[in-house]
Amino acid sequence: MTRQPALARRAEELLGSAVVATAPVAGGDVARATKLRLSDGTTALMKTLSQAPAGFFEAEARGLGWLAEAEGGVQVPALLASAPDCVILRWIEPGRVTADAAADLGRALAHTHAAGAPSYGAQRDGFIARLPLPQRPTDTWAEFYAVRRVLPFLKLARDRGAVTDSHVATVERLVGRLTALLPEEPPARLHGDLWNGNVLWGTDTTSGAAPGAPASPWVVDPATYGGHREVDLAMLALFGLPHLPVVLAAYQETHPLAEGWEDRVALHQVFPLLVHACLMGGGYGARAAHVASRYL
Repeated sequence: MTRQPALARRAEELLGSAVVATAPVAGGDVARATKLRLSDGTTALMKTLSQAPAGFFEAEARGLGWLAEAEGGVQVPALLASAPDCVILRWIEPGRVTADAAADLGRALAHTHAAGAPSYGAQRDGFIARLPLPQRPTDTWAEFYAVRRVLPFLKLARDRGAVTDSHVATVERLVGRLTALLPEEPPARLHGDLWNGNVLWGTDTTSGAAPGAPASPWVVDPATYGGHREVDLAMLALFGLPHLPVVLAAYQETHPLAEGWEDRVALHQVFPLLVHACLMGGGYGARAAHVASRYL
C-alpha cells in the first residue's frame, strides 16, 4: 500500500485518525473504492465518486443503517463516516464461500425481509447505480412495481435508444397485467440491488476472527425501500450467486414464500433488466421484453 495524499487527507478529516497507507480496490461499477490503513490499526474502505449526484452517498448511508436495524438480518459493514462526497466503511476481509455461509445468508435475508417497512416505497428517493430511483409510496405492490420501477426505466431506456417500439409495447402490455400476476404481501425491508456483486463473503477485521476463519455473508451498496421480498431473490438469481439453491432452501425454512414464487422470479427481473438497458444498452432491453412476453 502507498499513500494517496488527497484521499488520505479527506479520510483523516472525517475520521479524526491518521491514514498511513491507501490502495485502490478493483471491482466497483460506479464509485472509486480505496482501502485505507489507519494509524490505530483499523482497515477501512473509502468510496468516492466524482461529481456525485446530490444525496448519493447520503442514500447509501441511510440504507445501510436501515438494514442494520433488522434483528438477525443481513450483516452490513459498519459505517465509519459519510459525507456528500464519500462514505467510509469497515473493511471486510474476503474469504471463501461455503454452503454454511450461503445458508446463513438465506436465513438472515429472511429476517431482514420480515422486519418489514411502513409502506411500498420510501419517504425519500434514492439511487440504483448512478440512476435516480423513484420511491414515492403507493397502496399496492402491483402499482408500485408498475409506476415506480418498470415504467420509469422503460421510458429512460427508450429515450436512450436501448429498447425498440416493439419492446416498449410488450413491456407496457405486461404492466397492464401486473395486478393479476403479483400477489399482495405486507411490504418487506428490501436491499433493493441484491445482485451477486453486492454480496461479500468474508470477515470483519475488527471482530477478532483468526486468519483463515470461515467467511460469513455481508451485503453492501443498498438501494433500500419497502417492496415485495421476491424482488431481492429474483436479483440474486439474475446474475448468479454461489450456492443459490442453499440460500433459497434456508430462506424457505425461515420465512416461506407464497405459492408460485418460482414462476414469478423472471417477472421480478424485468425491472433490473431495464436498469441494465439504461446503463449499458446491449441486449438487456430485448431480454426484458422477452421475459415480459412470457407473462402475456
